[in-house]
Amino acid sequence: MRFAFLTITTLVGFSAQIAAAETQPESEREHASIALSRLGYGPAAGDVETVTLMGVSNYIHQQLFPEKIPESTDLVKQLAAMTTLNQSPEALFIRDRELNERKKDAKGDDDQGEKKSINAQLGLPDREADEAKLLRSIESPRQLQEMLVDFWYNHFNVYQKKEIDRIWINAYEEQAIRPYVFGKFRDMLEATAKHPAMLFYLDNWKNVAPGSVHPQAGLNGRVKAKDNNEQGINENYAREVMELHTLGVDGGYTQADVTQLARILSGWGFGAAKLNQVRTGFTDKEAMRREINAQNASVFFFNPDHHDFGQKVFLGRVFPGGIGQQEGETALDMLAYSPITAHHISYELAQFFVADDPPQGLVRHMDDTWQRTGGDLREVVRTMVDSPEFWDRQYRQSKYRTPFQYVAAAVRASGAPVDTRVLLQALEKMGERPYDNLTPDGYKNTADGWLNPSATEARLTFATALGIGKLEQIHIVDNPDGSNGRADTPGKAVPLDPRHIEAAIDAGLSPATMQAVAEVPPGLQAAALLGSPEMMRR
Repeated sequence: MRFAFLTITTLVGFSAQIAAAETQPESEREHASIALSRLGYGPAAGDVETVTLMGVSNYIHQQLFPEKIPESTDLVKQLAAMTTLNQSPEALFIRDRELNERKKDAKGDDDQGEKKSINAQLGLPDREADEAKLLRSIESPRQLQEMLVDFWYNHFNVYQKKEIDRIWINAYEEQAIRPYVFGKFRDMLEATAKHPAMLFYLDNWKNVAPGSVHPQAGLNGRVKAKDNNEQGINENYAREVMELHTLGVDGGYTQADVTQLARILSGWGFGAAKLNQVRTGFTDKEAMRREINAQNASVFFFNPDHHDFGQKVFLGRVFPGGIGQQEGETALDMLAYSPITAHHISYELAQFFVADDPPQGLVRHMDDTWQRTGGDLREVVRTMVDSPEFWDRQYRQSKYRTPFQYVAAAVRASGAPVDTRVLLQALEKMGERPYDNLTPDGYKNTADGWLNPSATEARLTFATALGIGKLEQIHIVDNPDGSNGRADTPGKAVPLDPRHIEAAIDAGLSPATMQAVAEVPPGLQAAALLGSPEMMRR
């Protein structure tokens, strides 16, 4: 412990010494370093050289069309081995119910082993979601896509640990976020609004017109308020879709608009009850699954028995009575194509990629592109990257990496083997385990959320452990070919080669950093690089 404390103290002093150092981008190589750090999780060994040779503009064009980038073979194999990653919400729901029934049937001491196995299977969807996110961020060459998936998931955040959402996080990100990050915002807004993970998280499945003929049925039967009366209009989703997902907190709407939108979206639910009904008609489980897959392309369904068919006035527009699901679609159109939404999200994208206080000119150009293209997200991002502000020297390393971005960047630069269990534990200590933000605003991406003494100490502890080869279960040894690899002998640890990390960070390192690294003991040089300001920022 004393050694660790001394190491952290050394790194804190080291960071303070060079925090003000700046690297001025003057060459294609330096621009390559900026692109890799800003548009992705940071360079791995050889990346700067590769991007310099192919040309930064060619690299950016390639990243804007990730489907043309061959995925890592190893990553494809790892993801393919995850049995719940690409399952539909229906299949995940049925799987969960069957496992819980088996768990109820397992009684007595003789069944303890089976219960343990079932519990492990019940937790598989959220574990595989966590692991897949880490693996993709570290190993995928489609770095811009992974950064955008992270941005948009936080924008449309769903808390993984809210009851049944634990089984749907994979499906939510795979179906409602990932396919749309280079598409139209309107499509992503609808996909998230109708996905069971969002419907459950923000309670729109409980959003039922008062006096409905048939009360809302869901995971546990009829939805009732605490006083045992039928649940009525629920405003949770209506509020957040305006405050967070579209217009922004100062977007010009009122509490009356929240109530009216909730009425418009009443009856939007998911088919948990319907699936239960289908399920009771079958004794053959395989036949049941086939029937469910045939009847339910999506678990979203509009229930007219739960909808408020009265007249509404939303954002000044009159919705005449007697209209069902279509008025919800119209309301989403109004929100998605609003100039206020265009500005709000253009600002958030610029803040995520460029600076906590992004330049107004950049936001204005992105806003113009958004409105001209109807919210084409690929073109909005292209406008950002093509802007002079994106490359302006004053914004060089202006973004403080979130814990997730930092861990991914450190592992990519180090070339260390990826042990997702250990990395997830480290992220939990740093306060940013994937999908684990309770509130709908998602994790912060600005420095004020992460730059504090305790968080810095946690990062430096991680940098030290990784750099000296003592991160739990990640033991780095020198292979005969000179590369780093997993230790054959448990407990044997050899510090990382700082030259490997220098080669990865490459043009991103300042002379002040190089001088400071040279002044620490050789065994701590890798840790010093991993704890440097250039690793903390992008």
